[in-house]
Amino acid sequence: MNGQGSAMSLADAMALAVEASESARGISSPNPAVGAVVLDAGGVVVGIGSTRPPGGPHAEIVALAEAGDRARGGTAVVTLEPCNHTGRTGPCSQALIDAGITAVVHAVADPNPLASGGGAALRAAGIRVEQGIGETAVRQGPLRAWLHKQRTGRPHVTWKYAATLDGRSAAADGTSQWITGPQARAHVHAERAKLDAIVVGTGTVLADDPRLTARRPDGTLAPHQPVRVVVGSRPIPSTAAIRGSDAPTVFLDTHDPAAVIDALHEHTDIQIEGGPTLAGAFLAAGLVDRVVAYVAPAVLGSGPTAVENAGIGTIADAIRFRTETVTMIGNDILIGVVPEGAK
Repeated sequence: MNGQGSAMSLADAMALAVEASESARGISSPNPAVGAVVLDAGGVVVGIGSTRPPGGPHAEIVALAEAGDRARGGTAVVTLEPCNHTGRTGPCSQALIDAGITAVVHAVADPNPLASGGGAALRAAGIRVEQGIGETAVRQGPLRAWLHKQRTGRPHVTWKYAATLDGRSAAADGTSQWITGPQARAHVHAERAKLDAIVVGTGTVLADDPRLTARRPDGTLAPHQPVRVVVGSRPIPSTAAIRGSDAPTVFLDTHDPAAVIDALHEHTDIQIEGGPTLAGAFLAAGLVDRVVAYVAPAVLGSGPTAVENAGIGTIADAIRFRTETVTMIGNDILIGVVPEGAK
């Protein structure tokens, strides 16, 4: 960052901070995936940072180090309220004060009582503090899972599936490769690389023999690999791809979604990728916090559906969702929904 360029609006700077925070998803866990941008006194970007792995510097520290003396008299734009505690690293609020920052803009207040209070400390030092710019993008984006865990005490669960227009996840003969196009599949792998864990049932492993790794478009492994979690009691052959050393694997001899969540309590962001039975069990247990559906413009007419046995007997008991996003990815449609009433 050379500090040359035009002045940037606070909204654009926050969008840049959100983009930076996406690079921290997965690697920063259990710490929040935070992004920070430092603007000099003239509003020009002089530093960009994201949270490093646990024990490493927070986003503000990375951005301040890049900015150097150009931060003095400038503004820090951060996705989360700067922390105000000393753990493995020092308080970011004090680092901003020491750097001579005169204004701090953050999207979301820190709900963690151990780390909150950064805004108050900054104001006490005479720094102008503003909250709320980019809040929706942050809450629905890189901090979604972390904020959920702070609020509920359990990991955030996304159910991801691919299906045809008639809701089929495979053909009548069991074949399922490929329902969606290459762009959608690449998107799946890019998102996997930001997760803490992927959960599948033994049925999916035995039927499809998946690797469940996060891979780049050229087929090489992404730097961060989520933990692969296999749920169920059926034995998995020693030759199964999921037993490979590409990523860590955990086997849970249970069919109870609550037991799965308890076993994964140290994680923040997990994704259900198993078959219809596993999806139905998590839906029936009320443990799906978001659904990500890749819908292909194709019809199979018969074959397995995306979900079974979700505990619904009548239309009045349908599990209702609120649509957040609808995006074209190649020739497929990506739909993101959350339960009605979800924060």
